[in-house]
Amino acid sequence: MLAALAGAAMFMAVTFAVSAAADAAATRIMPLGDSITGSPGCWRALLWDRLRSSGYTGIDFVGTLPPQGCSVAHDGDNEGHGGYLATNVASQNLLPGWLEATRPDIVMMHFGTNDVWSGIAPATILDAFTKLVGQMRAANPDMRILVAKIIPMNPSTCAECGQRAVNFNNAIPAWAAATSTARSPIVVVDQWTGFDTATDTYDGVHPNAAGDRKMSDRWYPALTGLLDGAHPSPTPTVTPTPTVTPTAPVGGCSATFRNTNQWAGGFQGEVTVRNTGTAAIRSWTVRWTFADGQRITQVWNGEPSASGSAVTVRNLSWNGSLAAGASTTFGFLASWNGVNTAPVPTCSAA
Repeated sequence: MLAALAGAAMFMAVTFAVSAAADAAATRIMPLGDSITGSPGCWRALLWDRLRSSGYTGIDFVGTLPPQGCSVAHDGDNEGHGGYLATNVASQNLLPGWLEATRPDIVMMHFGTNDVWSGIAPATILDAFTKLVGQMRAANPDMRILVAKIIPMNPSTCAECGQRAVNFNNAIPAWAAATSTARSPIVVVDQWTGFDTATDTYDGVHPNAAGDRKMSDRWYPALTGLLDGAHPSPTPTVTPTPTVTPTAPVGGCSATFRNTNQWAGGFQGEVTVRNTGTAAIRSWTVRWTFADGQRITQVWNGEPSASGSAVTVRNLSWNGSLAAGASTTFGFLASWNGVNTAPVPTCSAA
């Protein structure tokens, strides 16, 4: 079982006093899981530091557990309960109380390691995930959820755990695709790929400093993708003038596709829309044509339309206005069969 507490040597935690007004404006993010998240879970400290350094200052990590110490000062509130099983949290209805106390907008969940260690079947763990997601949506119908493929396992006391983790991770994308909704999307974050238990853990299970860095780096793009749309800036009021300007700054945009997850018969894509011009744009439209018969099944942070293999995605009311150099992202789920050639999107702005 995962230890409920980490080793004795820890730096003193830093707490943050936040005013009531600032707290109300911040996007509240709950890190949820077991000791990989909470004991001490220093990937959270690295992630917090990177977010703040990148300009994401309107954030509040929330949880009923206090920080347990890391070398990087951070907002350490969390729901990383050492030794807990996701199946037990679901069956004992523990999550609703945590949600009521912390009121998150986003949940980022690395959970299931203890369940895998206990030999619980992937389908049973994912049934528990489904119940937890239902409880999240009951607390907040607009909840945005990041679910990790768990990091690899190679504990000395469980020779079978490595393959069990593979089996569990392989089942997550299809579950997420079936459970995600446009209002409350589930995004799978691949914490498995590129993570080595020999060099990235101190005991075959818990991340060391190198592992913490890898976990933070994997969470960051998925979380910022949600943050970019979590609290949109209001569209600025434009006062018309009677004069005609002979020249105007040029507005334009680009669209870049990234395949974030893929499984048999389906994949998850992300498109970054960037204002490449010198003036602000009010709206954007992204178009592409799938080469191999892929079909869109779900889109979030954009308004989709499709005709056969041709796909069009337009901005929503809150993410169309982009200053020069600014960007936003939208994501989608799609089906594929045989070959999955990456689309090449184009962007037009107004």
